[in-house]
Amino acid sequence: MNTNINTETNKSTKTNNKMKLWHCHNARSLRPLWALEEMGFDYDVEVLPFPPRVLKKDYLAVNSLGTIPYFVDGDCHLTESSAIGLYLVERYQRYDFGLEPSHPEYADYLNWQFHSDATLTFPQAVALRYGVFEKPERRSKQVAEDYQKWFIARLNRLNEHMKDREFLCGNKFTVADITITYALYLGELIGFDKDYQPHINDYLKRMKARPAFQKVVVIGEQDSNFKKVKGFNR
Repeated sequence: MNTNINTETNKSTKTNNKMKLWHCHNARSLRPLWALEEMGFDYDVEVLPFPPRVLKKDYLAVNSLGTIPYFVDGDCHLTESSAIGLYLVERYQRYDFGLEPSHPEYADYLNWQFHSDATLTFPQAVALRYGVFEKPERRSKQVAEDYQKWFIARLNRLNEHMKDREFLCGNKFTVADITITYALYLGELIGFDKDYQPHINDYLKRMKARPAFQKVVVIGEQDSNFKKVKGFNR
């Protein structure tokens, strides 16, 4: 299914070729979709069933990995959800959604950007695999529960960090907030949020209230098969 979303595009962000994102509802591709909408780029989004490498095999001709997201901007092709937002900031100098290297919190900004996957969504992916996506005979409740505990333990630093902050860094909303919020949002979908601490719950609530998030989070919802994971571990 092809879905076209046209947004207000200012002259500083206009490109010769419209950007395109391949997306699955509630998958990691929500990160670049949210970033594109926040920044006001003109883009196309193609919604696929999850996982597309199984349910939409012709997608492999687009992305041989079969993973989501896939993003094209002219001659640039990206597959990593955390990288796409950073690319948009750097390529188009959109430091209204990022921090420049000279900023005192630049290192922290980068750290949160990569912490989002290296530390947070990794245990979620394992829990989902062995709690939902494997064939019934290969599922393991123990593995899913162990990796849920791993994920919750990895939130300690974030909870401490958000005690007196509205945003992660720079006292403003950045693409790092997008990457971290997705991990928290996915945790909420699969029932891990029952162990979230108050500062994390408050932060997630603020981020989900942003108009751009509310606009894009429903894209593909009607035909989504992601519902089977919702609250699987409640």
